[in-house]
Amino acid sequence: MTEILDENHIIAERRQKLSDIRKSRVAYSNHFKPTHKSHLIHSQYGELNGEELVQKEITVSIAGRMMLKRIMGKASFATINDGTSKIQVYVSKEKIGEAVYDEFKHFDIGDIIGAHGTLFRTKTNELSISVTKIELLSKSLRPLPEKFHGLTDQEQCYRQRHLDLIMNEESKNLFIKRSQIIHSIRDTMVRESYLEVETPMMHSIPGGATAKPFITHHNALDMQLFLRIAPELYLKRLIVGGMDRVFEINRNFRNEGLSTRHNPEFTMMEFYESYADYKRMMEITEQIIRKAALDSVGKLVISYQGREVDLAKDFDRLTIVESIIKYNPEFSTTQLNDIDFLRQTLTKLTRKAPSDNESLGVLQLLLFEENTEAKLWQPTYIIDYPIDSSPLARQSDSNPLITERFELFVVGRELANGYSELNDPEDQAERFKKQVAQIESGNDEAMHYDADYIRALEYGMPHTGGCGIGIDRLVMLLTDAASIRDVIFFPQMRAI
Repeated sequence: MTEILDENHIIAERRQKLSDIRKSRVAYSNHFKPTHKSHLIHSQYGELNGEELVQKEITVSIAGRMMLKRIMGKASFATINDGTSKIQVYVSKEKIGEAVYDEFKHFDIGDIIGAHGTLFRTKTNELSISVTKIELLSKSLRPLPEKFHGLTDQEQCYRQRHLDLIMNEESKNLFIKRSQIIHSIRDTMVRESYLEVETPMMHSIPGGATAKPFITHHNALDMQLFLRIAPELYLKRLIVGGMDRVFEINRNFRNEGLSTRHNPEFTMMEFYESYADYKRMMEITEQIIRKAALDSVGKLVISYQGREVDLAKDFDRLTIVESIIKYNPEFSTTQLNDIDFLRQTLTKLTRKAPSDNESLGVLQLLLFEENTEAKLWQPTYIIDYPIDSSPLARQSDSNPLITERFELFVVGRELANGYSELNDPEDQAERFKKQVAQIESGNDEAMHYDADYIRALEYGMPHTGGCGIGIDRLVMLLTDAASIRDVIFFPQMRAI
């Protein structure tokens, strides 16, 4: 309570300062034009000694947030953060005049100021600006968190990302790295002759993934619409239209729970290539991830939450059964092909009996999800998923019960999902019908029947490989972030 009262008192004082400013001039001016950024000042002139700086008389103009101020009689110091780095300014009554100096003494921590002057070195050899002009550009009415403890409450960091970025340099660096990762991915796709496209965010039929959608209403058309759960079916329409290689980086929306790896609004990249298959998709996925790692962190052997991850080696490739046996040697191939054994084992693990109509392949997948997925720390492709769980993937020519599909797991969580696309319109129509039957039996995550997509396939789609990569999870991996909320500027939060 005392802390709240203190903050309210500070805000009241600052509002009074702002009121006084308004009486004499424009409070929030927009005429100051900085000519330099502090990180470039340090990189360009950081090697010059004090004598060299005096000889060169280097003048600079910077603008940024005042993070520290030390009033020392007729001369004072302040530290300005301009978003790229920090630099110290030296402010003296002699150089700026008594009136301006008195005004400066009333500037508050957090104010945004502009300063012009010449570079020099202090007695402690710190590169600084000897100010000849200084002015307040934007008044900070609220106090920043206490400087020694900063902003340490993680939930407050998520809810007030602007404050987090001001106070925590590592948080800003993380998001800079996120941008570098996305730029790297785009660069890889363009180099591979993929065309970046945009597809609708509002769908009349939810499709492209098995997930519960967000529902909205379009007033002018008087129709129900769904925020997209995936762009897949629209991107494959473009493949039908002759655009042989396409990719999209954008948001998906799924009406699901919140966790360290799930946010209802998240970023995915999906890409599709004509005349390719799921093996080609695995190859390019490895290429994308390796380049993103090199471009953002500069190495392929990284640390995640204290454990090593090796992105340099070829990613492992295992079937569902092979992975269960590798990480759970107590199971045998015979047991994993016994439906009764799988049902009994899953009932013990989950304390809930699986549905009576689940196939052998789906039961194996359920067991994998329960006792193996979290153990896949090093990059591992799980391949050849059961057809019952893969309504958009091409059936294997050698085994009609599985599809040419993979999921990539790293540090125990899914990072990518891809397959040889199903391009047989009649097979796709039957798969959709089975999904509709699941909806009717109560599965609100099953896919709807998309007649327009079937119509598109009937014009003929070449055999195609497709893949989706979770951008947020990839950023988590490459920045050593424990939660998806750490890598999303404004994660969804419970109302308070």
